[in-house]
Amino acid sequence: MSERLQPGDVAPAFTLPDADGNEVSLSAHKGRKVIVYFYPAALTPGCTKQACDFTDNLEVLASAGYDVIGISPDAPEKLARFREKESLKVTLLADPEKKVTEAYGAYGEKKNYGKTYMGVIRSTVVVDEDGKVERALYNVRATGHVAKIIKDLGI
Repeated sequence: MSERLQPGDVAPAFTLPDADGNEVSLSAHKGRKVIVYFYPAALTPGCTKQACDFTDNLEVLASAGYDVIGISPDAPEKLARFREKESLKVTLLADPEKKVTEAYGAYGEKKNYGKTYMGVIRSTVVVDEDGKVERALYNVRATGHVAKIIKDLGI
């Protein structure tokens, strides 16, 4: 079970491949706020809803100074299919070894239909312009989550 981040923590640095195989680093976003969200699997109903919500609200978030990055354990090829199929505009990154997911506390024990197993915990971390954690939200719902973030951030 990975340690959950707290406001004020330094956001763990990362460089991961995007849907096209290009390397994307958190440090490239220094000076802007970044919403980093972790989701279990591309092309599944809940994750599709969440990614579409972020895409639908991307202009609102961007005009308020936020970049959005979605991270899952999927391979870049699957992320590319996800992006094309759903016309997604958010940056999707692949973390197949789950190292970044673990560093952000978004991997751990989950319960589903009475079974306990290890997996990606749907989570959102808001990183400020200086690379510090502003908010860390765990076990979030796929539906309505983006609207709640926008409201909580006062956008």
